Amino acid sequence: MNINSKRRLAVLASLPALFAVTAGLTVGAQAQTPASNFPSRPVELVVPFQPGGGTDALARAFADASRKHMPQSMIILNKPGASGAIGWQEVINAKADGYKLAVVTVEVTTLPHMGLAKFTYDDLSPIARLNADQAAITVRADAPWNTIEEYLAAARKDSGKIGVGNAGNGSIWHLAAAALEDKTNVKFNHIPFQGAGPAVLALLGGHVDSVAVSPAEVSTYLAAGKLKMLAVMADQRIKGFEKVPTLKERNIDLTIGTWRGIAAPKNTPPEVVAYLKTVALKASSEPAFREVLEKQNLGFAYADDTAFKASMAKDSAYFKTLMAKLNIKN
Repeated sequence: MNINSKRRLAVLASLPALFAVTAGLTVGAQAQTPASNFPSRPVELVVPFQPGGGTDALARAFADASRKHMPQSMIILNKPGASGAIGWQEVINAKADGYKLAVVTVEVTTLPHMGLAKFTYDDLSPIARLNADQAAITVRADAPWNTIEEYLAAARKDSGKIGVGNAGNGSIWHLAAAALEDKTNVKFNHIPFQGAGPAVLALLGGHVDSVAVSPAEVSTYLAAGKLKMLAVMADQRIKGFEKVPTLKERNIDLTIGTWRGIAAPKNTPPEVVAYLKTVALKASSEPAFREVLEKQNLGFAYADDTAFKASMAKDSAYFKTLMAKLNIKN
């Protein structure tokens, strides 16, 4: 056998191994999940309330901060209605691939107990909690009440007459006002809006007498002298609002508020959730994000996905009991 024949046999002998390697590479490429190149297009972040409120402000600040830590941008989509249920249902029904996320608030743990939503908090994959804020009673600057005692006395005198704007039936601000009714033996006229922003505008326009929203959502108008805050529903006075007493200081034992965070549809691939967790941690650490929260008087309260889900479960149990006690129904 000459040298050329030996070379041809060697090449032929190596072909099965070559085919095996090539086949292995092909199988490996096919086995790659869609998450391996996530995100390859912009990510939609659904805000289930109107523009102008604290939730919308937080979402836009987070989307801006995330740009430094993702190859794609986050696009804000406002989907208001049904106290947040419309926007959350859209995200829950979306493909679980990480390309449609939601800004979630405490209402995901309240609405199901009122029959206002077919979903529960467990239909979402939490990514991170970013914020927590307490409720506060705020009125117009020209209102006849300068203290929470005067406000409540007027509510007792004209039962069911004082209008309290909230972010929708079953929203945390609705529950905050209802809980205040229960603690103080008064009756309000609860008036729902599609978010805290529209409720505050209604207050400014004289369409309601008060709102039970967070300090962040009225801070601009407080600074401009158009509104005044009578009390906060917190354990201690809030930074930036140190002159406003707590209900506890006025012998009303009530602490209630909201939180805001980011979540994806249930069954989103773990590697996508892990990626988004990293982005959330880094974005929430950006000075620009913190500055927006401070400017908006939004309290920073980060929690990872595990801690966030645990707090959702705790709040769901709490509000189920509260609503049964107050007989709050759809």
